[in-house]
Amino acid sequence: MRAFTDARNAETPDELWLCEHPPVFTQGIAGKAEHVLDAGAVPVVQTNRGGQVTYHGPGQVIAYPLVDLRRLGLHAKEYVFRLEQALLKTLEAHGVTGHRVAGAPGVYVNLADPFGHGTLPEPRDARDPWRCIGKIAALGIKISRGCSYHGAALNVAMDLSPFARINPCGYAGLATVDLSTIGVVTDWDAAADSLAARLANYLSP
Repeated sequence: MRAFTDARNAETPDELWLCEHPPVFTQGIAGKAEHVLDAGAVPVVQTNRGGQVTYHGPGQVIAYPLVDLRRLGLHAKEYVFRLEQALLKTLEAHGVTGHRVAGAPGVYVNLADPFGHGTLPEPRDARDPWRCIGKIAALGIKISRGCSYHGAALNVAMDLSPFARINPCGYAGLATVDLSTIGVVTDWDAAADSLAARLANYLSP
């Protein structure tokens, strides 16, 4: 991704890479070591994306939009909004209501009612701010010379146990879920195709 971004020019077409990683913890550029509680045999890889530690593994759709944001006239905040919107619409296609949480990029579900149309529990309890909230998709981006790389991860049907060995995205007590555990039956290819179509829609001129 970095090589592609460094080599591109104003005429280079945008690309969207979809992949599935072997088990790995990745740290953001400002990632704090204390958020990795017990890596065990899973490698921890330092990256230059934003955000803290997360886990990638089989059963998770990784989407890397390599996009010239200047050509689209997008600033970083609007770009993040569109990534989240693509994820929200992908969940909606499966009947799941996703949510944003202010100050915490990514997409979340109400664990008590992931298919309901209500809002997340408010106000959040300062003693347990993640009660009834589960993270189903993570974001971590890098922008270089006005072009994006890294991207988004949507949990489809994966072994979620490694998330218990970190503070996901730096948040102690945050549960991580996937489509399978909230009752959605789909496969990686279908979820990837669905997300790709929505990313193409939100990231096209």
